[in-house]
Amino acid sequence: MKRKLFGFLLGTTLVFALAACGGGDDDNAANEPAGDNGGATTVNAEEVAQQNCASCHGKDLAGGAGPDLTKVGSKYSQDEIAGIIENGQGAMPGGLIKGEEKDAVAAWLAEKK
Repeated sequence: MKRKLFGFLLGTTLVFALAACGGGDDDNAANEPAGDNGGATTVNAEEVAQQNCASCHGKDLAGGAGPDLTKVGSKYSQDEIAGIIENGQGAMPGGLIKGEEKDAVAAWLAEKK
């Protein structure tokens, strides 16, 4: 029993440690859309969520180590979701997504009702 519990805790810790590392690429020039759009960048919220959230919430966001996010907009507002992303909640660490990407993901998730 102790061996199973230890394995579960070790596995869970590994998942959270890898999720906290994120898949961020500091080379933002490669992520900018082609062409001149007046200096504004477009954030693909679904892609950002897949890169940063899917490891815990599942590829389809239906849950995994983290809760189901498929209807999170019916429970939380966009501002509340942004606050959770920024500050963390429960086992989720804060600050995994920042700036424009955080706001875009919060808006995208708020639409899921």
